[in-house]
Amino acid sequence: MDNLLTYSITVFTGFLAIMNPVSNLPIFLTLLDGASKETKQRINKRAVIIAFIIVTVFVILGKFIFELFGITIPAFKITGGILIFFVGFEMLQSKKSNIKHLKSIDIDENIAVSPLAIPILAGPGTIVTAMNFVSDASYIHISLVILIFGIMCLLTYITFGLSDYIVRKIGNNVISVIGKIMGLIIAIIGTSMIIEGIKISFNLA
Repeated sequence: MDNLLTYSITVFTGFLAIMNPVSNLPIFLTLLDGASKETKQRINKRAVIIAFIIVTVFVILGKFIFELFGITIPAFKITGGILIFFVGFEMLQSKKSNIKHLKSIDIDENIAVSPLAIPILAGPGTIVTAMNFVSDASYIHISLVILIFGIMCLLTYITFGLSDYIVRKIGNNVISVIGKIMGLIIAIIGTSMIIEGIKISFNLA
């Protein structure tokens, strides 16, 4: 039981570091700036559910999926890094996503899938972290990883759902500043993922 508790704490800490809901809030607000509360909640729900499904599938079938499509960890990190860098760059430039200017429901669904669900919530870091936790693990450990990730998704949903309240409390200007800072951090994280993928590809130290 102690081992399971220690394992659970380790998994929770790992996921929290990778997809901290508070650190992702400025991204959510920037991408959905000007959207109605109903639209935000709808996209919030879709993004979290999609992220949960993606990570759960990789936890259960990750190695098989990678082998089936010939996907390598370096390629996954480089591609995810490029996507994350693009999101961070747009935030730094104070550019509104081209996606959200379009009004169709399909576009809303695309926002939920990308960039919110992947790579922000269920990006390469999250997926690789989850897969590492279940490598050679028992069914109990796999179930714990899925459960804990579900808890993280719930925390993210609650945090994003309170975005309007948080804006009222701390103001748009502060959110804007935080958004730019997070944009820089996100861009750096994306660059780091690209560099890490290149290092792994060429066996560089």
